[in-house]
Amino acid sequence: MESSAVLRGLLAFSLLVVSCHGQTSQELSVEDLDGDRSELAADRDLVEALDVLLGRMHNRISTEKRGSIPLCGMGDRCAMKFGPRIGKLCDCGRGANCNSYLLKCI
Repeated sequence: MESSAVLRGLLAFSLLVVSCHGQTSQELSVEDLDGDRSELAADRDLVEALDVLLGRMHNRISTEKRGSIPLCGMGDRCAMKFGPRIGKLCDCGRGANCNSYLLKCI
């Protein structure tokens, strides 16, 4: 029962929306056009300012990650012993692991 009432309400609302869709005013005033021009000029100025800012920031930011470890192939050395600890030379590819005893990708 409630679902049929909700369905009737949605149907009435959609008919109201469809019938009122063409009722909007198509008149334009001179003030509206002047406002649009000033808004477009302001938007253009903002876009230019953002372009300059992004150009400056792009020069500062490098595209590579800092401290990124390159990939190594199967059987390559992937680690090196530094006394009691082991440091990474490269990261093994997908499906391979760096063996801590052999210090190679297997």
